Amino acid sequence: MSAPTFDRTTGRSVWPELEPLLPSVKKPIQYVGGELNSTVKDWDACDVHWALMYPDAYEVGLPNQGVMILYEVLNEREGVLAERTYSVWPDLEESMRAHGVPQFTVDGHRPVGDFDLFGLSFSTELGYTNMLAALDLAGIPLEAADRGLEHPVVIAGGHAAFNPEPIADFIDAAVIGDGEQAVLTITDLVRAWKQEGRPGGRDGLLLRLAATGGVYVPRFYDVEYLPDGRIQRVTPNRSGVPWQVAKHTVMDLDEWPYPKKPLVPLAETVHERMSVEIFRGCTRGCRFCQAGMITRPVRERSITGIGEMVKAGLENTGYEEVGLLSLSSADHSEIGEIAKGLADRYEGTNTSLSLPSTRVDAFNIDLANELSRNGRRSGLTFAPEGGSERMRRVINKMVSEDDLIRTVTAAYSAGWRQVKLYFMCGLPTETDEDVLQIADMARNVIRAGREATGSRDIRCTVSIGGFVPKPHTPFQWCGQLGAQETDDRLRKLRDVIRADKQFGRAIGFRYHDGKPGIVEGLLSRGDRRVGKVIRAVYEDGGRFDGWSEYFSYPRWMSAAEKALADEPVDVAWYTTREREQVEVLPWDHLDSGLDRDWLWEDWQDALRETEVEDCRWTPCFDCGVCPQMGTEIQVGPTGKKLLPLSVV
Repeated sequence: MSAPTFDRTTGRSVWPELEPLLPSVKKPIQYVGGELNSTVKDWDACDVHWALMYPDAYEVGLPNQGVMILYEVLNEREGVLAERTYSVWPDLEESMRAHGVPQFTVDGHRPVGDFDLFGLSFSTELGYTNMLAALDLAGIPLEAADRGLEHPVVIAGGHAAFNPEPIADFIDAAVIGDGEQAVLTITDLVRAWKQEGRPGGRDGLLLRLAATGGVYVPRFYDVEYLPDGRIQRVTPNRSGVPWQVAKHTVMDLDEWPYPKKPLVPLAETVHERMSVEIFRGCTRGCRFCQAGMITRPVRERSITGIGEMVKAGLENTGYEEVGLLSLSSADHSEIGEIAKGLADRYEGTNTSLSLPSTRVDAFNIDLANELSRNGRRSGLTFAPEGGSERMRRVINKMVSEDDLIRTVTAAYSAGWRQVKLYFMCGLPTETDEDVLQIADMARNVIRAGREATGSRDIRCTVSIGGFVPKPHTPFQWCGQLGAQETDDRLRKLRDVIRADKQFGRAIGFRYHDGKPGIVEGLLSRGDRRVGKVIRAVYEDGGRFDGWSEYFSYPRWMSAAEKALADEPVDVAWYTTREREQVEVLPWDHLDSGLDRDWLWEDWQDALRETEVEDCRWTPCFDCGVCPQMGTEIQVGPTGKKLLPLSVV
């Protein structure tokens, strides 16, 4: 597979070479750029150049809040240029290779290889092969060890970067945690290094980044293994490099009201709305949820800060829907006032509000009615996660079936007709019976809806995903359910639902088979040896592994078998094997703030089916985040009101 060769004129647009290729590919509009609120700065007027990538298709990557925020934060700075790039579909990739067109940014259509920094945001590990495709197309050596001064520094971020070991050979650095302040710190270091004449070369810059204590540079750490395949130790191999790398935490969200001018896509994307993050972090303590664990502590945006962001975003985009984002949006201490204030403010307009994530026990009809006051009433989605009360105790999802039935009964009575329930299959200690109880819950939801409304026009959709244990959670030690066992369990549930003559037709059933989950499990808890597997899959044509039409389980299993043939480990070793407390985990030297002993104790609580309260409203449970990170939980209420705008 040959990388394209091209003229490295600094910052030169490749549009003249790219444009003739577009008529022959699908959805050419996604490569054109020029979106509302996009930025193209003068290359020569800037001394630090960032290429930012969400390693997936434009339609998935453009709405990504993380990339959008960093894009705006960087471009606000004098002398700093940031442009975006996304994964190109295989049809354009083939054409680019044939015509020597490199990976390009959509803003200025500049070669990614010309930038100082190439930042990739990973929300899922299944984007790793897309990263390799982008590196290769950019003319950047796949292995970090082969790069010189002329190549960008490749930096990983996002939730999947909390264990960057599987891609350690391909990245120069990783940042864990919030990126807003981190990218500015990195920018300042790069600028100073360039102004001083690039002392120490590439390693000199990477040493400066590592010395901050908040940037992980894999090449400065050696990994030693025991004969049975487990890690013996991870040690720094340079002086001045910290033993542990700390995550970044932005403490006052009101000081970071980004994006102020959200990007408006030219092509259709997965989210056609403007989004405002109303708080960051979650302390509900769901044991399966990596996002909730690694984003602690809770930091709420003020009601007035939210109001200002909504106002600015609507004025700058023309969107008619505002999504109030967080891991559990209805948990904001002033969510009632926020919803009422925004509904009052935009009453009589086409502006609608939505809460993309709602917990059963935080939802109420008053809130729902405020959100749908402008006449739009979308379906409601709730996530019990576990099918039985016992499973919900194991995963610390403190929602009873009675809570759910009460909530959906109220929703159906208030005019909703469609409810979606999300569950996981393959959770620790789960049995067939736990999963089959999902069918009972769906039946009870339909029955309650029919009784409350006197109507048979009631629907409930059950959506099920396979559980994948993640780093920095209490389940990081547990064994994953195998693909075949997952499929067998879901087949039994499907058969039970289909056989139900009374309610079966009213229950929609969607599920993912267990195979992608095994690959995700391999990548999420893998170590550096898994890098050989990722590269082999990429070289065999692997791309867009998060898309079912491109994902190939046989390709991954075949690549793993060959790449790990000389190692004492295999796919099962990384996925379905349970870990001991004393085992060194690949990410132990990356500090998410969570105390390892606390995580282990919470894992034992799961096995004992013991629930733990939300520390927002109870005394501290010593998870470690606040003292270790110098942070604290920030919740309201502020007591402020959201005043109506003088003119809507």
